[in-house]
Amino acid sequence: MDKNEPVVVTAAFRPLPGHREQVMEALRTAIPRVHEEPGCELYAIVAASDDDILMLEKWTRVADLDIHSEGEAVADLKQAIEGHLREPIDVAWYSPIPLGHADKGQL
Repeated sequence: MDKNEPVVVTAAFRPLPGHREQVMEALRTAIPRVHEEPGCELYAIVAASDDDILMLEKWTRVADLDIHSEGEAVADLKQAIEGHLREPIDVAWYSPIPLGHADKGQL
């Protein structure tokens, strides 16, 4: 992936039974910090019915995501959720494919 291309990321958090609130609290702290990072276009979460949490991210450039991934907010988040997940965070990177209306068919 070219360092100057946009990138979309998903990150699945799967809390241990009874640990969802600890994970949510860590995300409540991290998300506003990440919103201030250069290149952050989207950093939002959605909840699944089974207590899993999916983060959706969009970064202006892969290089911005690289900086974010090594940053203090991510390090603090990882530390805060340690011991609260039933498996490691499942992270995937995607290249946007714009189709249809610009305001509806593109992340």
